[in-house]
Amino acid sequence: MTEPVPRNRRATVADRDVRLLAFYLPQFHPVPENDDWWGEGFTEWTNVVTARPLFRGHYQPHLPADLGFYDLRLPETRAAQAELAAAHKIDGFVYYHYWFHGRRVLDRPFREVLESGEPKMPFALCWANENWTRAWDGGSRQVLIEQTYSPADDAQHIRELLPAFADERYIRVQGKPLFLVYRASRLPDPRRTTEQWRRDADRAGIGDLYLCKIDGFSEDVGTPPDSLGFDAAVAWIPDATRLGRPLRWARPWGLMRRLGVSPKVWGSNLIHQYERAVDCALERPEDAYRVHPCVVPGWDNSARRRGGGAHILVNATPGRYGAWLTESLRRESGRPIPRLVFVNAWNEWAEGNHLEPDQRWGRTYLQATRDAVDAARSEFAPPIDRSSTSLSIGGS
Repeated sequence: MTEPVPRNRRATVADRDVRLLAFYLPQFHPVPENDDWWGEGFTEWTNVVTARPLFRGHYQPHLPADLGFYDLRLPETRAAQAELAAAHKIDGFVYYHYWFHGRRVLDRPFREVLESGEPKMPFALCWANENWTRAWDGGSRQVLIEQTYSPADDAQHIRELLPAFADERYIRVQGKPLFLVYRASRLPDPRRTTEQWRRDADRAGIGDLYLCKIDGFSEDVGTPPDSLGFDAAVAWIPDATRLGRPLRWARPWGLMRRLGVSPKVWGSNLIHQYERAVDCALERPEDAYRVHPCVVPGWDNSARRRGGGAHILVNATPGRYGAWLTESLRRESGRPIPRLVFVNAWNEWAEGNHLEPDQRWGRTYLQATRDAVDAARSEFAPPIDRSSTSLSIGGS
């Protein structure tokens, strides 16, 4: 039986602050599957370095600065990432977890983090329960590994997760390990699956779980989490239903399209203004269920979509991102606990959404992150108890 993790006062105090968590992609090291599908030595960097601008002012390729073209098999790389993130007020990483009916893929970086005890950076897991496809879209065409489900797999899956949940670094929400599912609506029987997970975690001494579904697709948005057995949702960004009109329908590109002189790239890709995506996210009506906000420093997956079909947010800047994050943190700070804000992502280089320093912006996105957290925590700092020299942690 797995030993339960002590639920101390320190974790309780942390629940009162907004915690900022960044999604983390582990696809920066060779694996046999990618060698077979894409060629010997393939990693995400292969897509990154071959990207090219599609139109005037299009920022491509995104090339790393401080950390270079790293290999996640190296503990020194993982330590440097954690040090950089912690120095800029990121409270933890949410590692993507690839599980295909008992088969793990891209698991080495997290497995070594778990087994070695280093780095000390807090972490959680998000199950990327999509088909693995040649188009990197989780769809049903050109499937490389199919995502399948069964009750027996639910039981095996939770057993495999228990050592991570028991780790002292694992992120807990009100004492419960945080676990996210990317496409909860694709589970054949979500309530059966989540009940199995909760029951087996409790029997192992872990206790209950804090389960979040991702609200980023039309079939997921608006579905109450509790109807699927989840506790809350994460407002995934970019949400294709809330990005505003593509630029090809706006002036002057709309006029160019009607005259037949619009560049093909505007017709074969969806290109949106970053500022409008921010407005759409902040204008999202309050849901009848708990939704934790999410922000992106940018988005551009054209590095993965050479034949078209890319989603691109143009005119993203550290200042615009920082203002969006500040407002998201401010809003979440005023809500009941638990208080979580997510950033998509720490290192999604081939999707153009990364906080890690690049050669264009350096550390300015990280500095904007730190400034936003400082501003939010200053505004919602606990009052000083004048009868004592200590801070009073009051309210919820």
